[in-house]
Amino acid sequence: MPTPHLSPQPSASGAVHLAASWPNWLEAHTTALVEVPLRIALIVVVLAVIRWVAKRAITRVVQHILQPSADEHESRPPRRSGRGAAVLLRDRSRSSQRREQRARTIGSVLSSGVTIVLALLGTAMILDQVGIALGPLLASAGVVGLAIGFGAQSLVADYLSGLLIMVEDQYGVGDTVDLGEAVGEVEHIGLRLTHVRDLNGGLWHIRNGEVLRVRNDSQDWARAVLDVAVAYDANLDTVYQVLEDAGRALRQDPAFSAVLLEDPSVWGVQSLDADGVVVRLAVKTIPLQQWGVTRELRRRVKDALDAAGIDIPFPQRTIWLRNEDPEPTRLATR
Repeated sequence: MPTPHLSPQPSASGAVHLAASWPNWLEAHTTALVEVPLRIALIVVVLAVIRWVAKRAITRVVQHILQPSADEHESRPPRRSGRGAAVLLRDRSRSSQRREQRARTIGSVLSSGVTIVLALLGTAMILDQVGIALGPLLASAGVVGLAIGFGAQSLVADYLSGLLIMVEDQYGVGDTVDLGEAVGEVEHIGLRLTHVRDLNGGLWHIRNGEVLRVRNDSQDWARAVLDVAVAYDANLDTVYQVLEDAGRALRQDPAFSAVLLEDPSVWGVQSLDADGVVVRLAVKTIPLQQWGVTRELRRRVKDALDAAGIDIPFPQRTIWLRNEDPEPTRLATR
């Protein structure tokens, strides 16, 4: 009959040896159990403090740069200096809206950039404390980042262009701009897209990376330009005087005195056309008012030329008919 197998019982010396090995094991693994978590916690706390300090610094710097100057708070009209250059203060409500949008967007971008950099730095430091090799991870991340960069380079260009547009204040909400095919008023500007409402009510969505040139009709000042055609037999000195008087009367009108920044001036003969002599009249105006000033100036110039007896030429056409006579006969002149 087989003898049953009996498991060996731990001897007293084995128990003593196991009890003696616990302090050695704890001493050997103190770094992994205590020091590494403490270092990781310290890294997280330090990075969190740095992020908090950086965000406060970014907020203060952006607000300080974009806050209105002391003279913008004063309620006073733009300064004028006769026919010289004029200093125009932009519309304060629109300027405040633009400043708020720029501050919010730029601050958000800078804060996100700081957060991403600190997060990557903290991840790398924590992995180093755990004992994971960073070389293969960095190599893999570099390859993935390169592939994403090639695939999304247009997206990166859009974001960088949008950021530069806001930092340089090329245009903002409420401005009338010419971006090529899209001409109208800016309704929204973001880091990737700009929304422009054209004259017909259409809303254009333009990628900021595709904005190669901008004509902004809303910044600082504008100019109303009027080309007036007169007959060849008109006295140009008289024409100049009539145009200057009409422009001076327009500026003295209370309805337009705050719109014009200088007296209208006659620039002289612009061209010699087939139907008459073209004389140019120009005046500086506040932004977005040049078209209304041009229409009113055109009406006043028409009345002034009529009162002075100066003819405004119109296209003429002469028709000649050839009959049996050797000499052609003129039928009509229009």
